[in-house]
Parts: sequence; C-alpha cells; structure tokens
Amino acid sequence: MTTHSTALFDYPRYWAECYGPAPVLPMSRSEMDALGWDSCDVIIVTGDAYIDHPSFGMAVVGRTLEAQGFRVGIIAQPDWRSVDDFMALGQPNLFFGVTAGNMDSMINHYTADRKPRSDDAYSPAAAAGLRPDRATLVYTQRCREAYKQVPVVIGGIEASLRRIAHYDYWSDKVRRSILVDSKADMLVFGNGERQIVEITHRLAGGENIEQLDDIRGTAFLCKHGTLAQKRTDTQELDLSDPDVVPLKVMPLESADNVQIREALRIPAFEQVKQNKADYAHASRTFHGEMSPDNGKVIIQQHGDRDVVCNEPGLPLTTEELDAVFDLPYSRLPHPHYREARFPAYEMIRFSVNIMRGCFGGCSFCSITEHEGKAIQSRSEDSIIREVEKIRDHTPGFTGAISDLGGPTANMWRMNCKDREVEKICKRPSCVYPNICSYLDTDHTPLINLYRRARNLPGIKKVSVASGLRYDLAVRSPEYVEELVTHHVGGYLKIAPEHTEQEALSLMMKPSMDSYHEFEEMFYKYSKKAGKEQYLIPYFIAGHPGSTEREMLKVALWLKQQKFQLDQVQNFIPSPMARASTIYHTQVNVLKGRNIADRKVFTARGDRQRKIQKAFLRYHDPENWPLLRSVLKKMGRADLIGNGAKYLIPTRQPTRVDARIPGAEKKYQAHANQLLNGTGQSRNQNTHEVKKSTNKRKRSWAKPSSRRRK
Repeated sequence: MTTHSTALFDYPRYWAECYGPAPVLPMSRSEMDALGWDSCDVIIVTGDAYIDHPSFGMAVVGRTLEAQGFRVGIIAQPDWRSVDDFMALGQPNLFFGVTAGNMDSMINHYTADRKPRSDDAYSPAAAAGLRPDRATLVYTQRCREAYKQVPVVIGGIEASLRRIAHYDYWSDKVRRSILVDSKADMLVFGNGERQIVEITHRLAGGENIEQLDDIRGTAFLCKHGTLAQKRTDTQELDLSDPDVVPLKVMPLESADNVQIREALRIPAFEQVKQNKADYAHASRTFHGEMSPDNGKVIIQQHGDRDVVCNEPGLPLTTEELDAVFDLPYSRLPHPHYREARFPAYEMIRFSVNIMRGCFGGCSFCSITEHEGKAIQSRSEDSIIREVEKIRDHTPGFTGAISDLGGPTANMWRMNCKDREVEKICKRPSCVYPNICSYLDTDHTPLINLYRRARNLPGIKKVSVASGLRYDLAVRSPEYVEELVTHHVGGYLKIAPEHTEQEALSLMMKPSMDSYHEFEEMFYKYSKKAGKEQYLIPYFIAGHPGSTEREMLKVALWLKQQKFQLDQVQNFIPSPMARASTIYHTQVNVLKGRNIADRKVFTARGDRQRKIQKAFLRYHDPENWPLLRSVLKKMGRADLIGNGAKYLIPTRQPTRVDARIPGAEKKYQAHANQLLNGTGQSRNQNTHEVKKSTNKRKRSWAKPSSRRRK
C-alpha cells in the first residue's frame, strides 16, 4: 500500500510564493493584474458562488494551494452555454480543477419527487438555475473546449460519489463512472487536500498527468488489461478470492523498490447495468474497501477501459487540519457579489466546524464514502482561534456562535482505542449494531471545549445545532447535562429517522430504546436547569424496508407523543449510498452474497412515496382523504373518527367545505387517483428540507408522565 512521506505543508514552496497570499482569490483578469499575476497556475471551476470561508470547498482547496506557493484563480458559476467564461482568466499553467460545488448538482436542483427546486442556497440571492444539471460533466467539457491541452482534475462530492458505475435516481438507470462521461484526466475523491497538493507539485515538477497513477484518494482511466500486464510475484498475496488482482507499482523514490498492492476487480459497468445481483455485489465489495488502513485498489471495466480507484486517501492529522483552517480566509463572499444574500453562508457564518468524518455508517448517508469513517479532529486551540476570529472580524456578529459541531455534533476526538485493531477493522460502523468496545466514547474533551468557548470574552451564547448522536450521548450524563443546560436554544434536533426495528436495521440506526433514554435525560436536565426545551425529531419517509404498515406505526407514535412535523425528509437515493443500492436492487446488501432470501420492500413511484410522506404529516388536512383511503384498504378504518383517540377525522374541516363547494368529494377523488397512481400532488410547494419542527402547542407540550419518571 502506498504511503505519503511528505506532510501536507512540508513540500518545498513553489516559486510563486513571492506574491504572498491574496486578499481573496481572483475571479477576473483585472484582479489578477492588481496582484501582479500574468497567469494562474491552477484555475478552479465551481458550481457554487465563491465564498472565501473554510466551509466552502473551492476556498479550502484554493487557499491550501496558495499556501504551497501556487497562484489560484476561481471561475464561479460560469455561463456554461459558451466557453467565454471558461477563458476569462486565461490558460492555467498546470490544470483546471472542476467541482459541482458543496452539493451534488442533481440534489441541488431537484426535490425527492424529482421536481425542480425554486432556489439555490449556494447562489447569490438564492437564485436558481445558475449551474447546469450534472455540472461536473458540463464544466469539464467546456474546459476542454477552451484549452484542449490543459489537464482537467475533477473533485468535490458529485465526482467523489460517482467514481464508479452508480445508480442515478433522476434518470432511474445505472450510469457510468463520471470519469468516463466527463472525459476528465483524473478524479479526486474525499476531501482532497492531500491529493490535490501532491498532484499540483508533481505537475509543477515536470511530470505528465498520465504518470500520476499512484496517488491515494484518486481515480484514473486506463486501457482494459493494462494493469494486468504489471502482474508480479503473488506469493505474499491471499488470492483465495478470484476477484483479487495483484499489481506492481513503481514508486518515485526508486525504480528498484517495488511495492505489492492488492486490487479488487468488481463487476464491469455492462454487468451491473444489466444485472442487479451484480450491482449489489459490486456495491458491497466497494463499500468494504473504504478504510485508508486496509482498503484495496478498486478496478471496474467500462468497455475497453478500466476505471481504477486507488486506496482511500490518508486522513489529515490534527496539525494538518489546524493549518488548513488557519489559512487567511476573508470569511466573506467575494466582493464581486456586493450585498447579495447567500442562505448557505448565512447559515454557517457564525458557526465553527470542529471535525470531519463520521463512523456512524448510516446507510442512507454518504459522509463515510466521502469524508471517511475516521474522525479528523481539530485541536481545541484552533477551534478557539476561529471563534475569536468570528467575534473580532465577522460583520453582524452579536455574540452568539450558531453551532459548534460538524457532520455529527458529538464525535469530536472519538477514535479507536487500539491503533493496531483499527488497521485491520472492516466494520462499516463503529456504533451499529452496537457501540464497538474499542471505540473511545469519552465526552470529557468536548465538555471542556464547550466550557472554554462559552467563557470567552464577548461570547454570549454557544449553540450546538449539528445532528447529535444520542446513542453516544447517553453514555455521558455529564455531557447531556452540559449540553441541555448551556447549549440548547429551546429546541434540539436529533434523528431517530424511524420507530420500527426492521426499517431502522436497514438504515443502520439504533433502536428507539436509545432515543427514549436520551429523551428522559433531556427533559430531566432541562427541568433541573429551569428551562422549557423540546426535542425536534427527524424522520425519513420512503426509506427501503419501510412499508405502509410501518409508516402507520410511526404516525401513531407521533400522535401519541403529540408531535406535528412541519417539514419532513423524503428519502433521496443519493449516488453510492448503501440505501440507494437497496432501493435500486430491492435486495438487502448489508448481508452476505447470497441474495435469494434478502428481498426488501421499497416505496417506488409517486403513489407509494406520497402515502409514506402523508403518514408523517397525519395532522395536515390535505393528507386526510388519501390516508382515509389507505387506512380502509389496510383494514384500519378504526383509526378514522372524531376525537383524540383517532388518527384522522372522518371529514375535512368545515371551513374548507364552506370555502370550496363539494370539497370532500373532490379531495376523496384526488386521493383515489393517487392510490391508482394517476394523480398529481395538490401541494405545489415540494421543496424538501432536512428539517422537522416540533409543533406542540404550549398547552400540551409538557413532558409526559413517562418522561417525568
């Protein structure tokens, strides 16, 4: 397995370091002229507006390369209908770096119902339509048209999660690797700082892009069978699996120093496109090689070429991560945008990201596939420095830090207790089906961080708004008390996602026992602190394994708990997530290779998905006609009636009947159309948000008797 001998910031600086850091990375030739640049070494093309903040990928990569001495320009949200914007900064000396932005462009553009969204949080004034569908493909093609001879390196979450053949929800088919479709020279997967720095230095040192085939965390194309020609002595390899292919790699240090690596050849694109069993096998094999400690090279044939995904990149050390966050970001949108509003920026401008990665392994989430399972933690001092920068330099700061968190609020500095065990571990999750005994779940460092941050001069409030892993939190009552007493602003969001065990097991989520244990602690310590505070639960509709009967049980649980969810999340099969594979194949890929007895129900089509969503919003009168029809078909008409013991009433509200003559019949006719799969939703506001709101009325929002125990 290849290793990196050079730390992220230990490379010799490129000669252009003499220019020093720019106030902001240039977006125009006039800005380049003001900096004294005649050209850019690297140009980053991004689907997001350029915000010079460590929460935005183009800023992190750009500033990291700038710290290496390279001149980096930004082309943000170019007009993709011509090459003009792609030539605005001239020809880059080394390469174009292309990213769709902080989100997959298809998820950015479309709801779970495949309907266009009306806004874009990463665009000025939240304007929609400033990036194309499948932005990575389109931008790469335009870069090629602008400067045919310049290498193109693609990265970001869209490229990262489409690096092999994958099910695409929006076209409802298996698509080729984005490397094949985009015709890019190289793909960087994961966060990518380590990879992009090595790529840039080696290109600047005179190597060709075709020579960079040994960098971890990257993927490339080669002719089918080329790697097989590099076969060497196999005596040290375990070749009991016929899919294992031995490779010989020639490191740069010495041509005589040959390293042996193991590669797994997964079923070809042509196979996984036609055969769902092959797709399931490819997905299961691929997900088993996510660890930077023991992950193998993955090879997948596409026609006469192979897509080769090298081993996952090595995580950044605490010192390296600190250095990335300490770079001279302005922490503001580029001046080009003047006073434009950016919802994504407004959400994070007073927040601090304390870590990367997630060992939760939830099957519907792609954080592990992108950022990795290993937690990469910043030091306490680095985090405090960022809080002080926000306090002292961010316009509009009133003393409140909106979030101190990350992908998960309470995984900071949690790692395996035994490094030797971690090196060989293949578990997809450290907390499912149970919390691993080797996992360090000590919350004491996090408690100390909270205390230090909130005691800084000028800091009035430090909130924790990131999703909380409550099955970890209950192991530290002191942490729960600290959180509830000082860092909750009336509401705390947590994500049980479902109430029924079959669905939870397919989500790789803990049982509701953990939720109720945390709930009891939450209300106990809220009462002790003299605060009236409430939990906001997240639930997913339409997840594989969730039948209508199970969704009914969720609705009854919500009714009993007196929760009314304002907005709910409908399952989106995002590229490469395990749950997306289950959705496509209708097979439980979380188990062994024999798929015969592992069929899984999946809510597919407009009718089934609307029913599942309607159960989560059982209190919405618009859903009542549909739910009446469904409940009758299920033999549960006993849940229809007037009174608190029923799920839904027998008739629509009188005010609706009075306003619309014959409304009851029209509503029921519409519901019947939906049940038959021929109707369209009457609700035109289909913008899905990963957010749910506890709509309890004050008169019935007190903790139940079970909570008071």
